[in-house]
Amino acid sequence: MVFKTLIGVESLRELLGKPRLAVIDCRFDLMKPNAGRQAYLTAHIPGARYADLNRDLSASIGSSTGRHPLPAPDAFAATIGTLGIGNRSQVVAYDDANGSMAARLWWMLRWVGHDAVAVLDGGLKAWISSGGALEPGETAPAAEHFTPHVDSHAALSAAELEQGLRDSKLKLVDARAAERFAGLVEPIDSVAGHIPGAVNHPFTANLDADNRFLPAAELKRRWQERLAGGDAKDLVAMCGSGVTACHNLLSLEVAGLPGAKLYAGSWSEWIRDPRRPIARG
Repeated sequence: MVFKTLIGVESLRELLGKPRLAVIDCRFDLMKPNAGRQAYLTAHIPGARYADLNRDLSASIGSSTGRHPLPAPDAFAATIGTLGIGNRSQVVAYDDANGSMAARLWWMLRWVGHDAVAVLDGGLKAWISSGGALEPGETAPAAEHFTPHVDSHAALSAAELEQGLRDSKLKLVDARAAERFAGLVEPIDSVAGHIPGAVNHPFTANLDADNRFLPAAELKRRWQERLAGGDAKDLVAMCGSGVTACHNLLSLEVAGLPGAKLYAGSWSEWIRDPRRPIARG
């Protein structure tokens, strides 16, 4: 069986040790960038490799980029090859942050044409609660060759978004917490608020009390309400820097509503240009 959206702990347990399985630990703390790797070295799911949000899942920050710009596809392909991911790998990504970091890797692999990737539902907490084993240290997998097949329609640039916002069909959905969207607080970026015309759908609304994804039918109901009769293909997901927005894109796929796009630069890129409008409230 190929897992393309979510995978449960029991299914992962059955897969451990199988050939072409790549388990990737994506733990990361925006406020403490080294904490995720240290946590990985202390204990991780057996055989897991570590992917760092800043180093492995983002390019270097430029004068006009957001905090986590997408790397060039060939550079990303080389990176995941060193993690032991090939074109025939089944990838399982996990974190300890509600799936928000793991979903970034999920989306990026799909962006370069790899569908056999799933996020561990409930993350590391669910694995531990089920009695799953852990191991310390670092796993050094054999390198694989990955050939990217980029979906050029999966992501929008700032210029494309600005043009698209003039199209009444486009629906821009911001995954940040409600208070950040409203501009009441801003703990990370230099400017508070949101892009005019965007609506708020915090990524945490995709989860139950145990931080597992809601049933597909409930996710579909919520997204159809948010879409208000529109098509998921007209939805553009964003957040602070193009990370938690991927959680919303994953939930749309789970709900059976594919085709939405990512504004990868997100709020932290948008505010780089003072001529771009902002809204609050």
